[in-house]
Amino acid sequence: MTNELHPVPTRTLGVVGAGGIGSTVCADFVLHGFKVVLVDLSEERLGEARESLVEAVRFGPMLRPALPRVPEEDALAAVEFTTDPERLRDCEFVVENVSEIWEVKRDLYQELDRILPAGVGIGVNTSSIPIGRLAALTSRPSLVIGIHFMNPAYLKDAVEIMRGAETSDECLDHVHGLLADLGKEGIVVGDFPGFVSNRISHLFFNEASRVVEEHGVEPAVVDAVFKKCFGHRMGPLETADLIGLDTVALTLDHLLESYGDEKFVCSDLMRDLVKSGRLGRKTGGGFYSYPARQQH
Repeated sequence: MTNELHPVPTRTLGVVGAGGIGSTVCADFVLHGFKVVLVDLSEERLGEARESLVEAVRFGPMLRPALPRVPEEDALAAVEFTTDPERLRDCEFVVENVSEIWEVKRDLYQELDRILPAGVGIGVNTSSIPIGRLAALTSRPSLVIGIHFMNPAYLKDAVEIMRGAETSDECLDHVHGLLADLGKEGIVVGDFPGFVSNRISHLFFNEASRVVEEHGVEPAVVDAVFKKCFGHRMGPLETADLIGLDTVALTLDHLLESYGDEKFVCSDLMRDLVKSGRLGRKTGGGFYSYPARQQH
């Protein structure tokens, strides 16, 4: 098996995982002229991704004027919504966005390595799992690279890139080229648990949760301090709700396991919210409650 990348003329990209972040990655690709094969186990989630795509096409260019305008019918026609991962065979590159549960990632990477032709790279959109650990599951470690899209992907100007120890220069160049086509800058960091963004941000979310839990400060007050005093667009608890509190808790668990430092122990309040099914925007409630139209 060769580890050379071979772009195909149709510029079709694969996206695995149609949840909150995966659906916006799909929309970002479509808005910039790519065809997409979007794979998820859930037909319901694929349906929600269709709605997310229409929303991105309608409102994305208003919020980020540099975005191209694409007719809704053209956008929907550019995406194959499927539960069959075998449909990824004709993709130039695949971005994975599934749960941070190790067993789920492990099984998926073994399956992707079987399905994808030689020369097709995999972008890992992970919160904390080291790239090298996932790359070792495949026969193409030089073509596995971390691409940490932020949510919603189509509104962000930059992406954190995690280069594994075996990620090739060619793979890195290929990803920089894809990001340039999306109007984004790729910021390359090392391969360590949590990387730059999540090793820092998840402590931020966790401490914000502890302030609510231990001192009774309202979430809106905590967030207002950071929005009005520091100029953040969203406060830490709003951001945690957007990411998904289950994902935040899992990431903290990974960081605790990796570093053995008790500062990464998930707050009781956040753990209780997850146990009660209040996962943030995607379930209609987390630290805040959301109208139905804001859930996805």
